[in-house]
Amino acid sequence: MNRFANQTAVITGGGNGIGFAVAQKLAGEGAKIWILDWDASLARKAAESLRAKKYNADYISVDVSKEADVKAAFDRIKNDGGCSVVLNSAGIVGPNGIKTAEVELEAFEKTCQVNLTGSFLIIKYALHLMLPQKYGRILLMASIAGKEGNAGMSSYSASKAGVIGLVKSVGKEYAESGITINAIAPATIMTPMVEKMESDQIKYMTDKIPMKRCGQLEEIANLAAWIVSKESSFNTGFTFDMTGGRAVY
Repeated sequence: MNRFANQTAVITGGGNGIGFAVAQKLAGEGAKIWILDWDASLARKAAESLRAKKYNADYISVDVSKEADVKAAFDRIKNDGGCSVVLNSAGIVGPNGIKTAEVELEAFEKTCQVNLTGSFLIIKYALHLMLPQKYGRILLMASIAGKEGNAGMSSYSASKAGVIGLVKSVGKEYAESGITINAIAPATIMTPMVEKMESDQIKYMTDKIPMKRCGQLEEIANLAAWIVSKESSFNTGFTFDMTGGRAVY
């Protein structure tokens, strides 16, 4: 398949995990890839890995919670020819395995700044590039925690609920523009971010999945690729489920 020939995809959090899995999928179907990640070394290695497979890839070090960083990155991408696909996969877990009364305000705010404010900034500057061309696909990574809440993860759950609300609102605002804005709400996907969580927290989340397993990176990459393709032209403002049966709404 070559669904993304002559298209450019921008992927935040693309240094590893879900972001990199989607980057490989889109690159394999013809897209030029921009890897955006706060860890410059991780971003560089990811881009080099794609180039080693003869894919077109570059990288930018970006803190998605800082507007100046996001604006500068999209200015550079614009000067390089723009983009038609944006996936915001950058995110942090924040406090986990502890109850809300023990959470420090600074940690709560940091989680929301990266996960929710970062999503807002990525949408804002992606729209600036896409509106003139009257076409685009924006996809955010939400979470089942944003739909149902995970005990021990109130900061993360609140930030991802905000992402879902953001997608609903912005999707409706730009429904006639040729640009779609959607999200995916995964249950537990085994990524480097999840592997760093408290073991009891991982067990709590996995036990809630009817399939009794974690999702695989290739599974989420396949769904993401369809959502950001031209095939998914009648979907916007929606949060797609990927929870092994945990959420059925």
